[in-house]
Amino acid sequence: MPNDQPGSPQAGIGARLRRRRRALHLTLADVAGQTGLTEGYLSQVERDQANASVRTLQRLCEVLKLAVGDLFDQGAGAAGSVLRFRDSHGMSFGQGATKIKLTPGAFDHLEVLLGHFTPGGSTGVEPYTHGSSEELLLVLSGEVDVWVRDQHHRLGALDSIHYRSSDPHRIVEATGTDEARVLWAMAPPTY
Repeated sequence: MPNDQPGSPQAGIGARLRRRRRALHLTLADVAGQTGLTEGYLSQVERDQANASVRTLQRLCEVLKLAVGDLFDQGAGAAGSVLRFRDSHGMSFGQGATKIKLTPGAFDHLEVLLGHFTPGGSTGVEPYTHGSSEELLLVLSGEVDVWVRDQHHRLGALDSIHYRSSDPHRIVEATGTDEARVLWAMAPPTY
C-alpha cells in the first residue's frame, strides 16, 4: 500500500496534508501564498522530511479546511468505519438551524451534512458563500425556500438543487409552522 493512502501505517502528517491539498486543487504555491511559508518548506513537510510546529500545522489546516486533530486520526480512513448518529454533535447556525457533519474529517473529496430547521428557521438573514465546491442540497422532509444568486426555488421532500458553494445562497423553512430536514453534499469539503 502506498504511503499516502488513508489508513496506511506509514502514512504521516505530510501525506495527509498533501492528499488534502490535492483534493482541494491547490498547488504548493497557493498554500505558500496563504500561509506565508515557502514552497520548499511545504514540500519537505508533505514528504515528512521536516517537522512542522503546532502553529504551522494550525496555519496549514486553516487553509486546507481541516482540524489539526484530523492529521492524527489514523482510524478514520479504515474501510467500513461506522459513525454513530447518537454520538454526533450538532452545531447551531443561522436562525433556528443546526447541522451535523456525517463524514469523517479524514475525507478529502466529499463532505455530507445533515441540517435541521425549526419552523421559520434559516441559514441566516443574508445569503452566504463558502469555498468553491460543487454542492447538492436534498430535502429529506418538510419544505424549504432556497435562494441561489437571485433565483428562488420552493423545494419539498426528496427535491434537490445543485449549485457552487461560491454562489450566494440562503435556505429558509418555508411553512413557518413545520420543521424541515435537509442533506448537503459537497465536493471537495468546505467545512
